[in-house]
Amino acid sequence: MSGYPSFVSQELPPPTPSQSTNTPERRRGAGGRFVVVIVAAVFGLVGGIVGTFVAQDWDLVDLQSTKTFTQVTSAPIVVSNDDGNEPGETVVAKVAARLANSVVTISSVIEDEVGGGRSIGTGVVLTSDGEILTNAHVVDGVTDVHVRFAGETEPRSAKVLAIDYGNDLALLKVDATGLVAVTFAKPGSVRIGDTVVAIGYALALDGGPTVTLGIVSALKRTIVTDSGALNSLIQTDAAISSGNSGGPLVNLKGEVVGINTAVARGDSESAANNIGFSISVDEVLEVIEQLRAQANGQEREEGFLGVGLTGREDGGQGAIITDVQPNSPADIAGIREGDIVLSVDGEPIDGQAGLVAAIRDASPGQTVKIEISRDGERLTFDATLVARTN
Repeated sequence: MSGYPSFVSQELPPPTPSQSTNTPERRRGAGGRFVVVIVAAVFGLVGGIVGTFVAQDWDLVDLQSTKTFTQVTSAPIVVSNDDGNEPGETVVAKVAARLANSVVTISSVIEDEVGGGRSIGTGVVLTSDGEILTNAHVVDGVTDVHVRFAGETEPRSAKVLAIDYGNDLALLKVDATGLVAVTFAKPGSVRIGDTVVAIGYALALDGGPTVTLGIVSALKRTIVTDSGALNSLIQTDAAISSGNSGGPLVNLKGEVVGINTAVARGDSESAANNIGFSISVDEVLEVIEQLRAQANGQEREEGFLGVGLTGREDGGQGAIITDVQPNSPADIAGIREGDIVLSVDGEPIDGQAGLVAAIRDASPGQTVKIEISRDGERLTFDATLVARTN
């Protein structure tokens, strides 16, 4: 596998205008084993054909006020014969009902050299005064955005306040009051095997959102997409389809544990079934504040480590350091060429994309613990990151 250019561990290259949500399907790189499909639906203005977006390397905390949020742990939704439920009403039905007014469909107009199209995605209400969260790829390259709430017939105009391409999240705003905000689960509370429900406007089908049931299949996954690397993802077998992008993955308390963003599918060399990915609540809550700061004109600086990377080809875990820039944070910390990075702040690193994402999400001045393997020995180094200069 070829390495990244030297000293690029701070982030993958940002998307170019051509990497918008109307880009035709892209095939996986030679080293990939699956296709990861970004799950916003794009409908051509002619023919209404659903499009997909393919990665390069793969074939509810209540917001108590309008600007700040407080961690809340909800009680489980319990169905009994004595609480007024209709016969046959299930916990999933109650979860769906609880989220009904907090999940919206997002319709965006795209203009490009082939005539443009329409992107359909999903969003969640963050505040009572109209903040809405969705995936960045749902509104990337769009010229007009509209939001429609459940039970309404007319869309509302929405403004894109801020976009974080690296974390695939975007903040929108509609002119409204009295909206019902979602509740986010407590960070760190999600466990493998937890039952979860995915809610979203799959394929932009008529009627309300699609509701699917599954479990948390794995945690801390990393994938590579056209816009970079996404890390700390939740893997789920709950069915996720085009149009689900930006919709919530929720637990049986009705709390959002993740934002649905991608699915994997098989190719001629491998099979993939029921593998979907959601951005975890741990990441989402941090990025929301960064998006709000960006909307207020505060551009976020990304961390810089100062190393070149390549992937392992022996089946082992980690990313191999190929270069260390003199006087860089990595050099000062004692990291050497040939070291294998295994984790950053306890986050497992499964390849160079994972390390890129971990350093990108950190801030200048932040000290990160980097666990490496050197000549069969495990060592931990504290590296204080600096700001990226280019």
